[in-house]
Amino acid sequence: MPSVQTGRSLRSWGGYPRVSSQSVVRVDRTTANWAVLKPPVLPRGQGRSYGDVCLNEGGTLLLTEGLNRILAFDEQSGVIDCESGVTLQDLIGTCVPKGWFLAVTPGTKHATVGGAIANDVHGKNHPTAGSFGHHLLELELLRSDGSQIVCSPTRETEWFRATVGGLGLTGLVTHAKIRLRRIGSTLMSSETVRFEGIAECLSLFDDVPAQEYRLAWIDCLHKRRRGCFVRGDHMPDGGFTWAHKRTAQLPFRLPNFALNPVSVRVFNWVYNLMAPRPGEARPAGFEPFFYKLDALGHWYLLYGSRGFLQYQWVVPRASAAGVFGEITSLIERRGILSFLTTVKVFGDIPSTGWLSFARPGVTVTMDFPMNGNALLAALDDADKVVASVEGAVNPSKDARMSPVSFRSFFPNYGVFSHYIDPLFSSSFWRRVMG
Repeated sequence: MPSVQTGRSLRSWGGYPRVSSQSVVRVDRTTANWAVLKPPVLPRGQGRSYGDVCLNEGGTLLLTEGLNRILAFDEQSGVIDCESGVTLQDLIGTCVPKGWFLAVTPGTKHATVGGAIANDVHGKNHPTAGSFGHHLLELELLRSDGSQIVCSPTRETEWFRATVGGLGLTGLVTHAKIRLRRIGSTLMSSETVRFEGIAECLSLFDDVPAQEYRLAWIDCLHKRRRGCFVRGDHMPDGGFTWAHKRTAQLPFRLPNFALNPVSVRVFNWVYNLMAPRPGEARPAGFEPFFYKLDALGHWYLLYGSRGFLQYQWVVPRASAAGVFGEITSLIERRGILSFLTTVKVFGDIPSTGWLSFARPGVTVTMDFPMNGNALLAALDDADKVVASVEGAVNPSKDARMSPVSFRSFFPNYGVFSHYIDPLFSSSFWRRVMG
């Protein structure tokens, strides 16, 4: 185990909360010497989670960036075996030139495989592909007692269900085998449809799906809730070469007042204006289609020093329009604005993990600049709305839900808790366990 660095100030991607009293260890491929670590410990990949599931105040973070090898890649079957610190960008660079792609990908390629497993991430195609865990063939778990557990959907299945979506608490995932999907090109066929109102938005998801990937953006500052619905699919041919565009870097943190109703209204107006002509399918590269926000490095700096909260909830389809209206009205009455709101649909594929977030219904993601107690109180009330229809809030985006809310959203937490490594914990887990 490498040397321990103490007192490092690390933040989650959302920048709230900030934790300074934690030690940091870079994990290598040698056997871990758990005795030298200050407990509790928690694995951390690239820190792309928005809340405090990747923070461990008073304990030790195990940075997995040294576990970065791709161990094997079968180009005929599309099965890749890699260590947990490998990023999705690393996987893409290896598999795409060979005609393979991730079956499920979140909105950033900078997350690690370990993080994708721990949060059982989803993408724009859940109704057809499920979440990341559905494409895991096997993973190896290193426990603090030195034992190694190899688990899969058919082997040590309880450990598999606990670890997929288990927020990094069952041990250190060392490597995993992942099933990829065959593609015919690096190009996507993408179509944009403009809409007005949540009802019209949801009706577009209800269309017979000619395209696999579907996402909607809603301008919550517009009185008619107008927005753009984007649907697309991999083109059947076109080759597998692409040019990586240089990522623009935001050079400094903006002042807290930079994002305000006026500036965001202007941004939303420009975004809507620049959207492709409605109903016209056009080719697009896979990177801008899947990873639009990655085009601006450190984009979280837009929210200033206080950071932001991302609030993602899922509710049954029949309740979605009503819950959306209730939550948006609730936050507006308190003078709180969601600067970015997206909508996706989850299908009926049962989740793999006991704490997996995805479940059948409509999921909405809302971004709020962190402005203190007013926002926290509003989201507590929003939790009650979500819980009233047996929905849930995403732990990997959370920095403030109460123990009562968490236990309502994830009733399997009791079963899951039996599989937590005795040396492992996180700021999130201690908060929601009270």
